[in-house]
Amino acid sequence: MNHLDRKSLLPLELPPDADPRKWLDAKGAGLEVLMSLAAELRDQGHGSLISYAKNVFIPLTQLCRDVCHYCTFAETPSDGRAVFLSPDEVLETAHAAAAVGCTEALFTLGDKPELRYARARQELSELGHDSTISYLVEIAALTTKETGLLAHVNPGVIGDEDIQRLRQVSVSQGLMLESAAERLCERGGPHFGSPDKHPARRLETLRLFGANNVPTTSGILIGIGETRAERIEALSALQELHDRFGHLQEIIIQNFKPKPGTKMADAKAPPLEELLWTIAVARLIFGPHMNIQAPPNLVARDRARVIAAGINDWGGVSPVTHDYVNPEAPWPELFDLSTQTAAAGKVLVERLAVYPSHLSDGGHWIDENLAGAALRARDASGFARADTWYAGASNQTPPFLAGGDAPAVHGDGKLETILSQAENSSLLAEDEVVRLLDARGDEIQRICAFANELRAQTVGDDITYVINRNINYTNICTYHCAFCAFSKGKRRDDLTEKPYNRPVDEVVAMAAEAVDRGATEVCLQGGIHPEYTGETYLGHARAIHDAFPELHIHGFSPLEVRHGADTLEISIKEFLTRLKHAGLRSLPGTAAEILDDDVRAVICPDKLGAAEWLDIIETAHGVGIPTTATIMFGHIEQPVHVARHLVQIRDLQIRTGGFTEFVPLPFVHMESPIALKNRARKGPTYREAILLHAVARIVLHPYIENIQTSWVKMGLEGAKACLQAGCNDLGGVLMNESISRAAGADHGQELRSDEMWALIRSIDRTPKQRLTDYRAPQSY
Repeated sequence: MNHLDRKSLLPLELPPDADPRKWLDAKGAGLEVLMSLAAELRDQGHGSLISYAKNVFIPLTQLCRDVCHYCTFAETPSDGRAVFLSPDEVLETAHAAAAVGCTEALFTLGDKPELRYARARQELSELGHDSTISYLVEIAALTTKETGLLAHVNPGVIGDEDIQRLRQVSVSQGLMLESAAERLCERGGPHFGSPDKHPARRLETLRLFGANNVPTTSGILIGIGETRAERIEALSALQELHDRFGHLQEIIIQNFKPKPGTKMADAKAPPLEELLWTIAVARLIFGPHMNIQAPPNLVARDRARVIAAGINDWGGVSPVTHDYVNPEAPWPELFDLSTQTAAAGKVLVERLAVYPSHLSDGGHWIDENLAGAALRARDASGFARADTWYAGASNQTPPFLAGGDAPAVHGDGKLETILSQAENSSLLAEDEVVRLLDARGDEIQRICAFANELRAQTVGDDITYVINRNINYTNICTYHCAFCAFSKGKRRDDLTEKPYNRPVDEVVAMAAEAVDRGATEVCLQGGIHPEYTGETYLGHARAIHDAFPELHIHGFSPLEVRHGADTLEISIKEFLTRLKHAGLRSLPGTAAEILDDDVRAVICPDKLGAAEWLDIIETAHGVGIPTTATIMFGHIEQPVHVARHLVQIRDLQIRTGGFTEFVPLPFVHMESPIALKNRARKGPTYREAILLHAVARIVLHPYIENIQTSWVKMGLEGAKACLQAGCNDLGGVLMNESISRAAGADHGQELRSDEMWALIRSIDRTPKQRLTDYRAPQSY
């Protein structure tokens, strides 16, 4: 279901001014022009986002066979101290990191210490290994299994077999090229005596990373004696590899810092202008989409200037461990980094060890053993799932979405253009909808406030609800939707409740109970029972309608409609007409899930296709049966799929006018089979859930007036937030709702009318009971 062609990971054709050789001598005003060009390119690819990873630094061993003249990471064996971290030591640190929300375990180690030190060989043997890489493979796998942290490994110069082994236990691998200047390996140079620092060897490992589809981190170290021309040479060599394989997910521009006790202790650090020049040139060479990084602890006083030079990533920041490579440079506090990033007009966003660019086509870049862990750790856009809110869970305090004490970020003006179009009832294009769904920081509040303004203009301040009862007449189903914990069959009896099939007299009795409690609607839905025919559905509708002719029957999903028509061997239109004559008044727009067949092929492969769902709904509208429309999100879809869904719903409404409301349904993951098998995300993040309700109001305006929030899935506090972000309806009291409960939701049995009123009054809005068609009950 990949919608990001691999070629989009490669550099674009750049304008003539992007030729880095033109800027070889740029200084002063020339440097400012260069930086401006680089920043413009960066913004084309990354907008207002600057990413970082919340990681833990795990130095598996600090022994190394190389003797780089600037390095304090490498040590020599000392008496009484192990030279490798034990599994228990690694897990203790990793568990501490996971407890504070880290997502990445960064494994750094010296290059092949067993080739130099007998002590290393001895300890490896005691650990059951013959090489450092073999031990790294074990520890990386153990760390992900026990803590959920995704491993990024810096293994040094290695061969094809070791790369393949590490690919099975890590989501990304890294090797700094540092320099392409062979002369730096000669006597007197910083890499003399370090066999693994020869550029050809490092470039060969980087090539093998690409050949093995490994998301790769690389970069250069500046200020160790190289020239500007040699930096361009190194970056160009990396670009050529990336052009072949598309595997480089980030380029690090790291500035040398002299350290006491090293041979280069008296060398001068490169001036800030050299760092800025190199960042800008890297952006020109790699284009808009590459992730260009500068470590924030090495530029503590100059972060705004570094952003202005064209970076879009700060790298890893650890709340647990220090930087073992640059121990003199402490990590910034995340609040400070966020504030400084915002002051530069950008939004700080957390990412994983593998970037969104390589997560979007995870099957190509991520080993199947790690795909589930990566999926559960990400959000819809491929960044880190940065909150612990889950649809359907109770006793949650929703996270604050944006704002706070950080300076406001005003973006590039594109957002206001889109909102202005929506206000004027212009039809938003798919890419514009994606732009809204990708909003971060203060843009979220702006979108929610705008959606709420549209809501007030369209339907006023009333918040409506309906007194209804869900009647699920069977949970036996022949379909195998990967997300569904409700349906039962021969292989599904282990999930939640046992199979049932209610006879028609029990269905009528449940309707009677609902009428006695003031219900004006019953919602009829169930699984596709193998013994059901179209007459079953017609019989349910007739029996209820005969007993309670004024009770609104809202029933039968498009999938049930197709099943009924197929079993009677009649057209969809004919079956819908018969249902209408039997008493059906409206159709729930469920089974829509995501109206994209690539997504449906994963989550509901034997269900209706997107076009067929739309056709059945349009046919219902054509015979005078209004419907709702839904979307089920937070599983495997990306923003482009949601945008496509919304646009198709809007366009159908323009043709027919038959939708009464739109209902976003956040995926409840707790008991869902696809989530239990690690093949889906853990539902939407809170940001995604609130934002989708707001974006739905904007995209569907003015064609669908009513946007509903599901208190069952959002919870009461989440529902209140949605009601202040464009929604005007709380749905039904839902006596005996069971589908969400089966999926693991803590809410779902019923919300009484007085509880509805209390919730609505708490946000100074007006409660109003409605009928299914949004008329007031007294006019019924």
